[in-house]
Amino acid sequence: MNDDAVFKALADASRRQLLDRLYERNGQTLSALCEDLEMSRQAVAKHLAILEEANLVSSEKHGREKLHFINAVPINGIAERWISKFERRHLGALSALKKALEEEGGQ
Repeated sequence: MNDDAVFKALADASRRQLLDRLYERNGQTLSALCEDLEMSRQAVAKHLAILEEANLVSSEKHGREKLHFINAVPINGIAERWISKFERRHLGALSALKKALEEEGGQ
């Protein structure tokens, strides 16, 4: 796994949006992924190519259609390698404290 390629792919908001769309409905065509986006079909195709290089997306031909699928394995690898370095227990406690303070401040 190439961590640099994964981080590069995840650094772009448009690519994260495409991953979110594939998470919501896996196995979409390029046309389906382009719907309701303020990007050209060519731009979406370029972003998909970068995601495929990072192994975050795979594609499969079904007749005349090419379907795109999310691959969460590289993201999980990043999480295990980088996030697990930090003590999850402490991060969980800090997250709970932050949430409690935000709720208290909003009242």
